[in-house]
Amino acid sequence: MRLMQRDIVLLPFPFSDMEGSKVRPALIISNDNFNESPADCIMLPLTSVIKPDACSIILSPEDLAAGDLLKKSRVKVDKAFSVEKGLVLMKIGSLGNAKFSEIKGLFFSLF
Repeated sequence: MRLMQRDIVLLPFPFSDMEGSKVRPALIISNDNFNESPADCIMLPLTSVIKPDACSIILSPEDLAAGDLLKKSRVKVDKAFSVEKGLVLMKIGSLGNAKFSEIKGLFFSLF
């Protein structure tokens, strides 16, 4: 599966006790050149728990350029992580340019 910047994917997130996992969505933020490497992608987690947070951006289904987002979600911009590409279960969509630019702006302002 070819993974690209702005893709929203599903992957297993481990529980804190490492005894199991739950499938959750994440947004790929690493650029397409980086994503061509055989190992990892850099992602941001999504949650459907909507609450005020200066380090998050709200996503609506209308923000997607392709695919479907079942619920309004929040991108946790301050929680970037690296994932082995083989753990990605499937793509569910691709984020539109305008919303992705907003996320990138917040991301770079944090570091």
